[in-house]
Amino acid sequence: MNDYVVEVESLEKRFGSFVAVDHISFQVKAGQIFGFLGPNGSGKSTTIRMLCGILMPTSGKARVLGYDVIREPDRIKEKIGYMSQKFSLYDDLTVRENIRFYSGLYQIPKEKQEERARWVIHMAGLTERENSMTRELAGGWKQRLALGCAILHEPPVLFLDEPTSGVDPVSRRNFWQLIQSLSERGVTVFVTTHYMEEAEYCDTLALIYRGRIVTQGSSGFLKREGMPEDVYELDCGEPMAAMEALKGINGIREIALFGRLLHLMALRDFPITEEVKRVLASQNISVKGISRALPSLEDVFVALVKEDDRKNDHCKINN
Repeated sequence: MNDYVVEVESLEKRFGSFVAVDHISFQVKAGQIFGFLGPNGSGKSTTIRMLCGILMPTSGKARVLGYDVIREPDRIKEKIGYMSQKFSLYDDLTVRENIRFYSGLYQIPKEKQEERARWVIHMAGLTERENSMTRELAGGWKQRLALGCAILHEPPVLFLDEPTSGVDPVSRRNFWQLIQSLSERGVTVFVTTHYMEEAEYCDTLALIYRGRIVTQGSSGFLKREGMPEDVYELDCGEPMAAMEALKGINGIREIALFGRLLHLMALRDFPITEEVKRVLASQNISVKGISRALPSLEDVFVALVKEDDRKNDHCKINN
């Protein structure tokens, strides 16, 4: 039996001459949290809209729950939950009226509507606010209400497009607790985000940049195997001055500030430790320690994006 609920093969979307999604392929297993990670404009929302049957692909194949996104988009819409960046709520309706509207939209049997409404109100923490106008709700409450409306019909697959954009960190954390509880109950969650810390919650990640998937795998796999360069962690005095001093060192490709530490991305197996110490000593900057480190997801993503840019610049020069 096929345990993939989302299957994508060479999927492409063009808008005129602009390629928004460039022949991407991936699979999502049932019950997992699949994170689609990338900067704004990378093709995340376009991909999710194609998978939800909202946008027609230019070419390629994709199936959701066994249904073809080109031939059977309406069947997909019936079976999935979808939450967009704007939360898809009606501000001029009350909390309960929004729930009632979506109950009708998803054709939930009348005898079950009240039970599901109570569940959403409790889940969203809106027991005292069910008759409030939706426009009066704070961002975190709106977010949970939108999630509740998206899963009123208990779909096996949930698509979330930048669901935590614009909400405070506490609401983001609480929201992810809800997502994890849904996953534990067997719901497959496909979520797009540009927050690196959120990617750690996902079972599998696909990193997308300029419409192309640059790598995919678990968070641990990407940190161990996805990094094209070695990462060194440098603890030194005056980190900002150190960044400037180290820019010209042979073998160092990128320098990033991580709190009070610096992460140095260097060519694989290229010895930089002694040269770093020498250069910083010449600038009277103390070195408390320098050692190889496991890269963060941000390290991996930045390195892969830079590598992709270098390849594209090289192709442009040769063409």
